[in-house]
Amino acid sequence: MKTIYFTVTLLCNVFLIYSQTTINGTVTDDSGEPLAGVNIVEKGTTNGTVTDFDGNYTIEVAQDATLVFSYIGFNSTEIGSSGQSTINVTLSEGLLLDEVTLVGSRNPKRTSTDTAVPVDVIDIAEVSTQSGKIEVNELLQYAAPSFNANKQSGSDGADHIVPATLRGLGPDQTLVLINGKRRHQSSLVNIFGTKGRGNTGTDLNTIPASAIKRIEILRDGAAAQYGSDAIAGVINIVLQDKTDQVTGVLSYGAYNTNAQGDFPEGTANTKGNRLDTDKDGNQIGDDQSLDGGSVKAAINYGVGLGEKGYANFTTEYINKNKSLRPGFDFRRGFGEASIEAFNFMVNAAYPVSDNTEIYAFGGRNYRDTDAYAFTRNDGARVVTSIYPDGFNPRITSNIIDNSISAGVRTELDSGWKVDISNTYGKNNFHYYIKGTLNASLQDVSPTDFDAGGHSLSQNTINLDFSKYFEDVMAGMNLAFGAEYRTENFIIFAGEPGSYGTFDVNGLLITNPENQIQPTVIIDGEEELRAGGSQGFPGYGPANEVDRSRSNFSVYADGEFDISESFLLSAAARFENYSDFGSTVNGKLAARLKASDNVNIRGSVSTGFRAPSLAQIYYNLRFTNFIGGTAVDQLLSPNNSPVTASFGIDQLNEEKALNAGLGFTGTFGNFTSTVDGYFINVKDRIVLTGNFETDDIPGVSAAQFFVNGVDTETTGLDIVLAWKKNIDEGSLSATFTGNLNNMKIKDVHNGNLDAETFFGKRDEAFLLASAPESKLTLNLNYKKNKFDAGLGFTRFSSIQLLDFQMLEPTADYGSFANKVIAATDSYNPRLVTDLVLGYQLSESLKLNIGANNLFNEYPDQQDDWVEGGGYWDAVQMGFNGAYYYARLGFSF
Repeated sequence: MKTIYFTVTLLCNVFLIYSQTTINGTVTDDSGEPLAGVNIVEKGTTNGTVTDFDGNYTIEVAQDATLVFSYIGFNSTEIGSSGQSTINVTLSEGLLLDEVTLVGSRNPKRTSTDTAVPVDVIDIAEVSTQSGKIEVNELLQYAAPSFNANKQSGSDGADHIVPATLRGLGPDQTLVLINGKRRHQSSLVNIFGTKGRGNTGTDLNTIPASAIKRIEILRDGAAAQYGSDAIAGVINIVLQDKTDQVTGVLSYGAYNTNAQGDFPEGTANTKGNRLDTDKDGNQIGDDQSLDGGSVKAAINYGVGLGEKGYANFTTEYINKNKSLRPGFDFRRGFGEASIEAFNFMVNAAYPVSDNTEIYAFGGRNYRDTDAYAFTRNDGARVVTSIYPDGFNPRITSNIIDNSISAGVRTELDSGWKVDISNTYGKNNFHYYIKGTLNASLQDVSPTDFDAGGHSLSQNTINLDFSKYFEDVMAGMNLAFGAEYRTENFIIFAGEPGSYGTFDVNGLLITNPENQIQPTVIIDGEEELRAGGSQGFPGYGPANEVDRSRSNFSVYADGEFDISESFLLSAAARFENYSDFGSTVNGKLAARLKASDNVNIRGSVSTGFRAPSLAQIYYNLRFTNFIGGTAVDQLLSPNNSPVTASFGIDQLNEEKALNAGLGFTGTFGNFTSTVDGYFINVKDRIVLTGNFETDDIPGVSAAQFFVNGVDTETTGLDIVLAWKKNIDEGSLSATFTGNLNNMKIKDVHNGNLDAETFFGKRDEAFLLASAPESKLTLNLNYKKNKFDAGLGFTRFSSIQLLDFQMLEPTADYGSFANKVIAATDSYNPRLVTDLVLGYQLSESLKLNIGANNLFNEYPDQQDDWVEGGGYWDAVQMGFNGAYYYARLGFSF
């Protein structure tokens, strides 16, 4: 019996020996440089090896085995041996769902499909190549499932800085990090009918796309980990760190002006009739089939510092012309703003010892923008000797955004990692109004004004500790730290002509009882000449603000691999604000490996968002066009006696409860994540409706920031990815979807009229920020020098309530009838994108393509719409098809 057993065992061993083969080769990157440390594993086994310093490897595997090559920062590749003895591999830079991430976990061993919470990892270089979109907001709109951003028109500052939302919450309820450090917000607060109405937010477009290595989006409440603003999630932008290579891009694109709709004869800006103004503000037209031409030039270069250090530099120039689309007579300049921007970004690190490095990153963004305001056709706001046929004012701005972060990272002998850093950022938004006038100055009025502006600066000091314990349980990571942050918000005045009203002698009115305001006869009646610059009245001394506050916080979090299959994480954070007090938040999350391929994960957390300084102190007198009629309004600061007299309380923090449950699965070439979420937010800060007032001179309505509503949001995020190598090419498909349902649970109007405080129209704007769904399918094929991409994005229906809601109810018979008449319904739309690419040489690649290939537009509406055009800023926007060419280079 023993002889038989020995014989069988010997024959099995001989069979195994002769059935194995030795394979060797070299692994390089796209530029031909060898990659050291690449993991090579025989698929389905634990047999593996790594490449040496020169990128070489040798491995013994079974006959017809499949080798898996993987390396952080590069796309993994599977290759069948098929009797080959030498397999040389080139790995392309990129990130898959299972790559190492920074956000959502302070554990260096964690990956995005291995975390207890959902994280998207977006390879910005790949997304940029497969799209003609030139700004970060536009790129994320089509790459991230629950991210939404639309260009605005007729929304003052929001025409220049695009508000963006995650999971349908406010722009200021998503925290933005750069290399893991808190990014400052914009100084702009959105006050018109835009996404994020009443909110501030972080301007992602200040970061040049060419400076970005990847973007990590944590789709889960994270205030307990990262602090205020992280109710909806966290966006972490990781900057380029490559060296010894120059890469760049030149692109040009333009929009098809053939707007889709049924427009009356002679409507401005239809089918290429482009409205513009000469140097004196007179309207001129120019027939053309394309507009909104966009030029982008960017270059990135990295240089090594010492053996392991680096300094990576990016410069980017963008020049985009206005787009103009059909507008009603009171809005003959409806379209996107023009932009001229220059961006610079640097990311550097230098090791001073084996365990310590110093690092710094930051940049400067400059934008010169130009957008049309509402048309002044006649009346007391027009001086016919200057503009005989009326005029279209232009709101232009200079936006300067600066930031710098520097710190030291070290590892102590005890194994604790320490990170000390200071981050400073400032956003300065300066308005200049052109093609305008101050009607109270009559014939002698200038036609452009410095209208003042606002700024927000933020300084953050961080001290962070973390350590990974391999021998505790199946692994444990502990982290704790402290943060001290200061903020400063400023409103600065413009020149007197931009904000002031002048008397008949041309003197600024300071005593209305003794000074006479100019008048004009309109339709037989005497009307007062309006003061301030038309289009946007400037900030005056009465608007000036210089307010600061400080915040101190401490946190602790831990990740515990209880076993190889079960992960538990917990976090807690205490924060104290100098202007409203303290808050404590916590988070629990867990992940269970149901099998080698499937993880089940879930989380529950509390969160908060402090009211921004802009929401507390912002104030302005402005002109709002309601159904084509100009109405002068006041936005009163929250700390004002005027605000208190209306029964409006002082602002407090928003409070949130987040819960999520989902799973991840990896099955060969297919990877999936499906995550459901529940977000309950109490005391959301919103902008009220218009309160009529006769007690405030010069205005007929007032608005306020309030902790006005409670909302409940439920939804589902889906990411499905598949990739297969076919002959010498590859085919991939990625499906991303977001299903979302937001409900307004309560309105805190107290004794105030509910419809005035936050009525059906205001509710519709809030709910429209959370579309019911956005579904995207991207197909990509690559072989040799050719590649192609085809994308389909379906935007769900949206309902808004237009200005008819402000009409007398009696005109419609009932309130219900008025709601029906005021409802603007936008049916679902499917947008198709196509791109073709060809590698002209080792250093040059050409892409040509079209976004919104079939020139889709939202449904046409009547003349009660918010923006004065035939559509609101919804779904895919109102620009139509965009055609482009892109030349990428590297050497």
